[in-house]
Amino acid sequence: MADKALIEKAKKIFENFLSKQGSRKTPERFSVIDELYSLPEDEHMDVEGLFLSMRNKGYTISRATIYNTLDLLVESGLAVKHQFKDKVALYEQALTYKHHDHHVCNQCRKIREFSDPKINEIKDLIGKEFSSSITSHSLVLYGDCKIENCENLNQI
Repeated sequence: MADKALIEKAKKIFENFLSKQGSRKTPERFSVIDELYSLPEDEHMDVEGLFLSMRNKGYTISRATIYNTLDLLVESGLAVKHQFKDKVALYEQALTYKHHDHHVCNQCRKIREFSDPKINEIKDLIGKEFSSSITSHSLVLYGDCKIENCENLNQI
């Protein structure tokens, strides 16, 4: 079940962002927040998936509106955009975002999130080596599925 308080907080932030931009505050834009923030925190969704999900729930919204709204959500800090290898852009909510890295299966395309303190240690060492304050990083590991009878592989 989606956290209604979190969705309302995201909508308030977005409303303020749109006001500062001088952009329109349409119900369709806010419905994208409803849908994105109703997903489990570790789920990534592409535009087509959002479009189909919203259509199935009775929303009348175009793909163009979803694309444009997601761009605005990324710009406002309410969504994170990922581009994994040959996949289309995927989005996840950012309000509860805790930094994590990704593992993508080459066969079943399952995306798994992980965090490992050793990665931060390496980041600190590299920062020292290059006399740099590392402010962010992105790590995506790609691997081949070795799970017998993988349910994700069977869905493809």
